Amino acid sequence: MSYSITATETRTFTLTHARHLAAKVATDLKRLQRLYGELSDARIEQFEGEATELLRQGYLQSVTYGFQRNGNWIEPTLRYTARELADGGIDDDPGRVRPGANVESASFYSYLIYTPAWHELPAYQREAIKQQLPVQRTGADEPQVEGGYFAEDRTYSSGGRALGRASVRSFS
Repeated sequence: MSYSITATETRTFTLTHARHLAAKVATDLKRLQRLYGELSDARIEQFEGEATELLRQGYLQSVTYGFQRNGNWIEPTLRYTARELADGGIDDDPGRVRPGANVESASFYSYLIYTPAWHELPAYQREAIKQQLPVQRTGADEPQVEGGYFAEDRTYSSGGRALGRASVRSFS
């Protein structure tokens, strides 16, 4: 005689899960603010609201926040990439943004990439969603990293989804 057991798990990604992930991003941005200035509390709240809504609807592929010099990312810059989780996943604490980077003559910038699902929406639907977001973005080429690379250093997870964080690290 043989027995077979099948288990099925269904996860629903909710607004609460999206807020959990976006709050971790906001905490990292607060750390950037404390270390390097440039960001206001109001701007951080806008970025948090944008991330919450796009995560909730499944339209955030990646978003990068950081400093640019000569149109290229420099340290300190953080990139968050959304993905599905196969298991419970890691939910790291936010923070550990490196202090002491040279941001002289650099400016703060943010760049967002939407998921393929976003691009499958009709134009009128994308426009309606964009109008409800607290950050109004315009098209631009994706910046490159100047004198360094992105290194994965944190994972934030909730509700079966995760945000992988990568930080710009200098070659020198």
